[in-house]
Amino acid sequence: MPDKPTPVASERFSLPGHAIVAMRGADAVTFAQAQFMNDVNTLPAGHWHWNGWLSAKGRVLALFALLKFEDGTLWLLLPDGDAAALVEGLRRFVFRSKVTLATSDDLRVSGAFASAAACGGAISGNPDDGVELDLGADAGPRTLRIDTQCAPVDAVAARRWDAFDLRHGLPRLLQDQREQWTPQQLSLSRLNAYSVKKGCYPGQEIVARTHFLGQAKRGLVVLDTDATLLPGVEVRAGEQRLGSVVSTADGVALAVMGEAAEGDAVRIDGQRARVATLRGGLAR
Repeated sequence: MPDKPTPVASERFSLPGHAIVAMRGADAVTFAQAQFMNDVNTLPAGHWHWNGWLSAKGRVLALFALLKFEDGTLWLLLPDGDAAALVEGLRRFVFRSKVTLATSDDLRVSGAFASAAACGGAISGNPDDGVELDLGADAGPRTLRIDTQCAPVDAVAARRWDAFDLRHGLPRLLQDQREQWTPQQLSLSRLNAYSVKKGCYPGQEIVARTHFLGQAKRGLVVLDTDATLLPGVEVRAGEQRLGSVVSTADGVALAVMGEAAEGDAVRIDGQRARVATLRGGLAR
């Protein structure tokens, strides 16, 4: 299915569901390094990367962008999910660490299909006045902004933003899709979102074993469909179950699957689906 026309580049629009968790304190980086699946120590100040929190069984509980302003200030940008629940879960592991975690309810997240001031993984701006991230990829430019201002609601543009994420391999994990998938099943190596070298973190042993033994048999596939779908439905080819849908947006489905059959043989919830190309350029 072809992309919809790009909205006017100068227009900003609200990104509903996005939330910010702030981590502050002398041990903020140390705590994040011990809990999250990507290497926070090697991330330069003033930059961001994709990261996540795993269960002890190596399943993704939360997937987010981690912004590092300085060693004592980190932000987690959650595209989906309950920020308060993530804070509550992480607080169980703080113990004596000098770190505070809190939702930033005064901050708003907006997007625009326009070029960012800073490219790649650099952060433009500062926490006090607002920051911008480059979320552009192969399909074109995008800028995400975090500040205290409310942007207009544009449901069409927001759906296009979500579909862009899916086409470039960024899963949008609703509640029933959390703690279901390993980083390898979600093909998160395409986003440089996890490390097998940084040392211990929850689920690290499973992630490393899967990586070094090459045991991942399934990964992400993007599908175009005319049907209205819900995450969790099966992807089939005849009687063969290929996998299941992880995320959907605006006629796009992102599924964890084994090897796909020929395009018109694939069906989701009984509806025909077309295997599309998983695009690149969203890694940071």
